[in-house]
Amino acid sequence: MFGFLGKRKMKKGVPVIRARPDHCISRKNIDPDALRVLYRLDKLGYTAYLVGGGVRDLLLGRTPKDFDVGTSAKPNEVKHAFRNCFLIGRRFRLAHVRFGQKVIETATFRQNSQTVGEIIAHAAEGPFEDNTYGTPETDAYRRDFTVNGLFYNIRDFSVIDWVGGLKDLDRKLIRSIGDPMIRFREDPVRMMRAVKFASRLDFSIEKDTEKAIRKLHSMIRTASEPRVCEEVFRLFPYGKSESAFRMMWDYGLLDDLLPELSEFIRQDGGQKSRTWAYLATLDRYERSMAAQGYEVPNGLRAAALHAAWAHDRPGKGREIMGTMLKSLKIPKSTYFTAVLMIDSVRRLSNPPDKNRHRIIRNRDFPDALDFNRVVARTEGKPETVLDQWQDLYNEEMSKEK
Repeated sequence: MFGFLGKRKMKKGVPVIRARPDHCISRKNIDPDALRVLYRLDKLGYTAYLVGGGVRDLLLGRTPKDFDVGTSAKPNEVKHAFRNCFLIGRRFRLAHVRFGQKVIETATFRQNSQTVGEIIAHAAEGPFEDNTYGTPETDAYRRDFTVNGLFYNIRDFSVIDWVGGLKDLDRKLIRSIGDPMIRFREDPVRMMRAVKFASRLDFSIEKDTEKAIRKLHSMIRTASEPRVCEEVFRLFPYGKSESAFRMMWDYGLLDDLLPELSEFIRQDGGQKSRTWAYLATLDRYERSMAAQGYEVPNGLRAAALHAAWAHDRPGKGREIMGTMLKSLKIPKSTYFTAVLMIDSVRRLSNPPDKNRHRIIRNRDFPDALDFNRVVARTEGKPETVLDQWQDLYNEEMSKEK
């Protein structure tokens, strides 16, 4: 079954188990609703593990964004166990156990039923969905990277590792589970996910995994546009976009996804392009907003990515952002917001005048003001005029209250 795993295949059936005293995961750091799901399934006699990125982040001392559960219970059995459970999907059903607006995704352990030849033959069609129920071991091996293939056992509080993820966490490596040449053909979006995890965690990409990305990067064009667009914007959160897009450009992925921007970066000095300075400033802004509980809108992110190019072509916001609209099919709302951001630079570089109310009443004005601060700080310009616009905006908002 695991013939595609290559030379690094671990000894089948013998996981590494790290007992509770030997790892840092504490139940107090696990979402209480995720614990309810785990305990309930365990009480009913099913195997139930915390799985995926949540385990990885807990081991790194980070706060996970999501807590997912893997279980031996079939979808209908999970639904029977929880009145607040809803099943989604057609070919392979997932259980969503809902607690208010929160969802604990609960999936039955899976295995791949395709052969290596079938995986390669159908690679251009996107990630395959021909999955059947499996075991914890088979489920671990079908995941993307070793650091995402770790399980936390609620029964004895141990960490279970079938794929070498614990060693790679210690080494700070993103490594494909199995032969990356096959795994990236199977789902090209995994190449972008490797970049995302490496930049977000400050890890390196293991050499064979990196070689595969450099060789297969053009296959990203065969992936579905909505998935690719989503993954592009997932490179921004956590304030790591500079590192992520540097890797995307270096590996050739940006050439495939945003060729016009990539060419500008090449002509603008490559790894010394001004693009990276704008993204570095954006990253500081992202971290500041996250600390206050706010998320930066994608329109501002897209504008910052293109800010260096826009600086050299004033008044061309629609044309510049049109390249992203064409290549990635970004939402029209994101496109128009980014155009507003870029075109606002000339307007907000001058003190407020008698026509000020029109722009101030635009719902995106606060974000446009923040974008202009990103630009000013990157270019080392004073923010005195922007402060005047901010004061005027605050004054207008106070009148409406």
